[in-house]
Amino acid sequence: MSTPENNPGSAHRHSFEPAPGGAGQDAEQEVRDQMRDIAEVPAVEVITTAAVHLMSAAAVKCGLADGEDAEDLKDLDEARKLITALAGFVTAAAPEIGSQHAGPLRDGLRSLQLAFREASPFPDAPGKGPGEKFTGPVN
Repeated sequence: MSTPENNPGSAHRHSFEPAPGGAGQDAEQEVRDQMRDIAEVPAVEVITTAAVHLMSAAAVKCGLADGEDAEDLKDLDEARKLITALAGFVTAAAPEIGSQHAGPLRDGLRSLQLAFREASPFPDAPGKGPGEKFTGPVN
């Protein structure tokens, strides 16, 4: 049986070497540039950016989006997942990023937890809302 390892003419490549021709070299250089760019970004910036993305998505799913279609975009099941992930993420990251950066993230998280409770037709018991296993009860 012929496998990519013993068939040099195979279309399957198992390395990061560019395909013959110029297009592969351009793509390889782009990947190198992206790696160099991300290597220059401090960890606290990557962490806060990821948290802001989770916050933004959760806000939309809580129905807090701007525009006429905010209610159509509301999905509390999805919001619960995002808020819980954000709570775990912020709780784990806080000691690493310091209170200067963690404080605003915690405030945003708390606001989302309260917005979720307000948007829910059947609010969770205190301590049982999204992310509260990481943050404690929010009221």
